[in-house]
Amino acid sequence: MYVIIQRYEIYKKQMEEKMKDKMGNIFDYILWRDIPIEKVEFNEIDSLILTRFSYFPLDGLINDGEKITIKECYERYKKQVHKGEILIKADLDLFPLMASSKRFGNLYVKNYINKLDAKQEKQFSAVTIILPENIEYVAYRGTDDTIVGWKEDFNMSFSTLVPAQQDAVEYLNSLGNKGKIIVGGHSKGGNLAVYAAVFCNKKVQKRIIKVHNFDGPGFAKEVIDREEYNEVLTRIHNYIPQSSIIGRLLEHKGQVTIIKSTQTGIMQHDLYSWQLLADKFITSELTYSSEFIDRSLTQWLQTVNVEQRKEFIDILFEILNKTEVERFADLNTRKLAAAKTIITSYKKLDAESKKAMTYALSMFWEAGKSNLF
Repeated sequence: MYVIIQRYEIYKKQMEEKMKDKMGNIFDYILWRDIPIEKVEFNEIDSLILTRFSYFPLDGLINDGEKITIKECYERYKKQVHKGEILIKADLDLFPLMASSKRFGNLYVKNYINKLDAKQEKQFSAVTIILPENIEYVAYRGTDDTIVGWKEDFNMSFSTLVPAQQDAVEYLNSLGNKGKIIVGGHSKGGNLAVYAAVFCNKKVQKRIIKVHNFDGPGFAKEVIDREEYNEVLTRIHNYIPQSSIIGRLLEHKGQVTIIKSTQTGIMQHDLYSWQLLADKFITSELTYSSEFIDRSLTQWLQTVNVEQRKEFIDILFEILNKTEVERFADLNTRKLAAAKTIITSYKKLDAESKKAMTYALSMFWEAGKSNLF
């Protein structure tokens, strides 16, 4: 074991020297850290990678009550005639890379679930990955590019509980093992990870050792002020890029790491743009744009009551539904222009609300055309 550690330290120094003037991302990390987790312990970069794994199209790959390796997951995916949708093109490279790596390929996965319910305005998905020493990693999927998924996200600004949060709690409570638990998620998945850890039953909560929220939105003040939240506070770690928008929505508590990204603005939500050196994130400071947007959103939320927020969001998504798009990737320039025209016809919206709504639509369009979701 000592020899292995010695070799690792030498290799790490070589990698750091090699990458001194060159930042890497999670692809570089997997190629470098091709060492089983049993030999070099699980870290925050591994956690980020597993949250991305939860976005992969796992439907039809894992049977009820079955556990299979990530490698077997990918083998089954290759054989599928009708494959599920890949949300980001980079996932097409990450899936086989994880499957072939010593670090991730032999990890077992189980309990995959994926729900989309337009009536309840709910989008929920999660999967459990078994780490060495029988530690269970629960990965909650973030928002996909469906209108339903994003409507639920926006509902968080006026509701202390959305359907996916309740599902997240039930999923965590269903874990039958007695081992330790790590909970993580990116985007809305990060919000679900924190919410589930806070409100799961006490027996499960005692087993949780870490909660990782990767650029996920926060909560209403009445949620983070709850005693239940404080009970897991020391285990919550929030990670956001330096120009974060999504990860600064609403209220947060817990440790915060600010990560350098190669993207700008909302595009920094793309975790493939997050920079790292060896097994650590490259840290940064929040940019002026992130601070400005955060102040603007906070100010807006303070000036409108809950009913006004609900009305604003209902109208925004009512307009999107009128364009007949189901996914933001389908929001082309013609439909975007039509949506902006519809906004001007809503007499009950004041000028500031119309301006904010137009900005939100533009943001969705930019994200959709870049495969951000």
